[in-house]
Amino acid sequence: MEISRRGFLRIGAIAAAQLVVPAVAMARTAVQLRRRSLKFYALHTGESLTTTYWENGRYIPGELDRVNYILRDFRANEVKPIDPALLDLLTRIQSRLSTNEPFQVISGYRSPVTNAMLHANSEGVAVHSLHLEGKAIDISVPGRSLEQLRGAALAQQVGGVGYYPRSGFVHVDTGRVRFW
Repeated sequence: MEISRRGFLRIGAIAAAQLVVPAVAMARTAVQLRRRSLKFYALHTGESLTTTYWENGRYIPGELDRVNYILRDFRANEVKPIDPALLDLLTRIQSRLSTNEPFQVISGYRSPVTNAMLHANSEGVAVHSLHLEGKAIDISVPGRSLEQLRGAALAQQVGGVGYYPRSGFVHVDTGRVRFW
């Protein structure tokens, strides 16, 4: 079988691409292993945060404090620690969506008083919500549909994923795996 020079070069280019693409993906993954960053925009307060909350194998306490503050219960102005596993889940969702846009936050932590008030006014708010434990967040992402966001969250197979298209958000949490 004879291969022309052009055919030989085409085969070489295809082989090289198959080596380069995984190498680029591995390099990006290596950076992600060393650093995890997120952006938030709190819709109710207008506050923004860009943070690298994990670097070189550890969570950064001061950055976690900044996350806790922006995801606080703005109604009660109450801050509670946010589960770092929730941040890691958001990082994976962000990567799956291939976006650097901020997560638009509808609700992060909720105090018991706020959760009770919301529960009394809406069937969609659980009495024992994981928002009370800092393990849940209601979000949207600019430039991505709610369907895309829900799909990216479901693909993680971590925690709960709630889809609320009429309210304009997706709920994600670090509880048991489930969806609604």
